[in-house]
Amino acid sequence: MINKVYDVLIIGGGPIGLACGVEAQNAGLEYVILEKGALTNSIYNYPINMTFFSTSDRLEMANIPFMSVGNKPTRTEALEYYRRIFFHFDLNVHLYEGVETLKKKGDIFEIKSSKATYQTKKIVLATGFYDLPNLMNVPGEELPKVQHYYKEPWPFIGQKVLVVGGANSAVDAALETWRKGAEVSMVLLEEEVDQNVKYWVRPDIMNRIKEGSIKAFTQSKVKEIREHEVIITTPTEEVTIENDFVLAMTGYKPNFALLDQLGVEMSLDEKRQPCYDQANQESNVPGVYLAGVVCGGLNTREFFIENSIVHAESIMKDIKEKLD
Repeated sequence: MINKVYDVLIIGGGPIGLACGVEAQNAGLEYVILEKGALTNSIYNYPINMTFFSTSDRLEMANIPFMSVGNKPTRTEALEYYRRIFFHFDLNVHLYEGVETLKKKGDIFEIKSSKATYQTKKIVLATGFYDLPNLMNVPGEELPKVQHYYKEPWPFIGQKVLVVGGANSAVDAALETWRKGAEVSMVLLEEEVDQNVKYWVRPDIMNRIKEGSIKAFTQSKVKEIREHEVIITTPTEEVTIENDFVLAMTGYKPNFALLDQLGVEMSLDEKRQPCYDQANQESNVPGVYLAGVVCGGLNTREFFIENSIVHAESIMKDIKEKLD
């Protein structure tokens, strides 16, 4: 039997979810954060040697300084910062507890997780977009040698590696594995790597491609992946290359299942952007708020930590006013 009814339940224990927890606590709201993995699970799953694009001061929250050795923090420094936020505010976060179903009964939402059932007056979805990779949908993509997440270069020493994609994650994977002794090729959909690749990294990859250290198949697509080779469709012909591993750095997308369960409407264009009020982040479903990159739908480059932290204050201010 459920006796407790929270003021707000926050789904997602990443930086934006934690910021929402801090603001809920400051507003005197009774809240809980549910996170299906580790604290800031997405950052934990970033490549081990990753450096953020944002400077550390732009990632700060709740007036807690973010100290980093360099101007731009590393993955490890970010994990440590958010760990300190978690303990400093003694946030009510339930880790390794994924949300399974959500439904609204009158003015109250009922949320069933992998461990318990909750009732709450308001919901905040701060679920990010790092959970579901964009699939290539080609034969052989299910083979064990195909990876959609890259952590570190050590497993690829002396291996023939194909990196699919031209954005930051693909470029980092290509450069790191090449420097550790992999034979690296890239498949790029466009004529060159993305213009938005980190400015201190882009010249490096461009030079490696130009000198031939990393082979780039431009304006090309993977047609088929086999156990020991990959077939690539180029503008002029089909090319078959020997291959040991495929790193499919093709980007990620939000999990729309929770939004669909609640009846949050999406735009009809290719962005599939959820409908919400930009003044208070409330969706078309009263009591359901959106925070962070989930607001961008499939346009995952619109929202980042540094420009989404403000969502937390707007949301909790609105919730507090409506509950008082």
